[in-house]
Amino acid sequence: MLTLNQRLSQQQRLSPQQIQYQKLLQLNNLALEQRIKTELEMNPLLVEEMELETEQDDKEKETETETESEVDTTEDSDKADEEFSLEDFMNDDELDHEKLNRSNDEEVFHPIAPQKTSLYEHLREQLMMLDLDENLYMLGEEIIGNLDADGYLKRDLAEIVQELELFEHVKIDMKDAEELLKKIQKFDPIGIASRSLQECLIVQLQEAKADEYYKYIAIKILEDYYDEFSKRRFDIIKKKMKLTDDTLKEALDLIQKMNPKPGEGNVDIVEMNQVTPDFIVEKVNDMWIVTLNDKSMPSITIDKKYLEMFDANKRKKRSDRERETYKFLREKFESAKWFIACIQQRRDTLMKIMRAILEMQYEFFEKGPKYLKPMIYKDIADIIGMDISTISRVVNGKYVQSPQGIHELKYFFSEGLSTDTGEEVSNKHIRERVKEIIESENKKAPYSDEKIAQMLQAEGIHVARRTIAKYREMLKIPVARLRKENI
Repeated sequence: MLTLNQRLSQQQRLSPQQIQYQKLLQLNNLALEQRIKTELEMNPLLVEEMELETEQDDKEKETETETESEVDTTEDSDKADEEFSLEDFMNDDELDHEKLNRSNDEEVFHPIAPQKTSLYEHLREQLMMLDLDENLYMLGEEIIGNLDADGYLKRDLAEIVQELELFEHVKIDMKDAEELLKKIQKFDPIGIASRSLQECLIVQLQEAKADEYYKYIAIKILEDYYDEFSKRRFDIIKKKMKLTDDTLKEALDLIQKMNPKPGEGNVDIVEMNQVTPDFIVEKVNDMWIVTLNDKSMPSITIDKKYLEMFDANKRKKRSDRERETYKFLREKFESAKWFIACIQQRRDTLMKIMRAILEMQYEFFEKGPKYLKPMIYKDIADIIGMDISTISRVVNGKYVQSPQGIHELKYFFSEGLSTDTGEEVSNKHIRERVKEIIESENKKAPYSDEKIAQMLQAEGIHVARRTIAKYREMLKIPVARLRKENI
């Protein structure tokens, strides 16, 4: 028997403007500048304000020239008075631009230097060969775009899938996502987009041209005894797998031939030595001022001549061709309006967040890293009344320049520990304190991690020895016995 059931449910739907805004938030100033230039090329209604001023100046000069000239321009002025035809606008692509801008004696062929292909482009070209549907192709691009400097996918795949569903309304089954990731991992270079060293080595071994028996043993070692392998406990592996010395050596030699960093050395993922800050924080007359470093950003507006054309066409009766043109102009007008609004909204959000960080970390900017306070995304979200995900998008990959140097915005966020006095201390403050203790130690008898932990406990900061070891490794400081100097 058929029955009808009514169900009421809430669903989150983002408008195209909100999606565009969220994407622009993630971009730093350099990436946004490129994004604006791309939008200027794609949307004829958008124009750079400097360009517009130049065009107006040129028109004024032309008017002055025509006024001074004694030549009869009656016929030309009649043509100028005619309303611009929308068909002319639509038929621009019928002009032969190659002939218009080339002199008779100019060579047709101009050889240029071959362009180097970046890793992103190289992987994207291989992705296009997979014959994927639109949704999976979009996921593939997201995976490739999230690789780190060594070619690893450090972001959780499920998180990427969830973001695509939230912001692009693209729903992908996790099984299909995993299958696509496995395919990408077999791209050139092999092992790219792996989530761990273990996965990277196994993928490379599976595709390696080597003796099948030793391949099997090597993969088995990584799958079942990776912890022992990483700690170099080869005697335990030998005993558990009942291997001879020669077999174990051949398998280990094969693993050693694999590349642990498949993305290393590629042009688009290498870290740049120079960082362009997105914000500048400076002290002027005993007041801290935040400035968005966007002076080089193109200032854009909507071209008035297209608005006039759009308005004129709106009022009159139109043919089918003109109706299509009107629809095209309307879509481009809405897109341009949204884009300009999103850029302004992004600017306002960035300034709110940076000012809130300055307010929370005031002592850091005044006195230095030792005065950095514990702070999490929720603290800033509560101050400015925005979602934590918005804070996360803004701080990722953006930098601020201040009297204390250039820091990524993520630097200011850290968990804290309570001291004996009840004061909250940032783990970055503890790291700085560890560095200070090691720098002031007697090099003949350097402090052990245990000793440093005891010294901090005497200051009211309770941390374990393994935590000190972790901070020391993050500071790239060797263990005590390697720091010892025979003076």
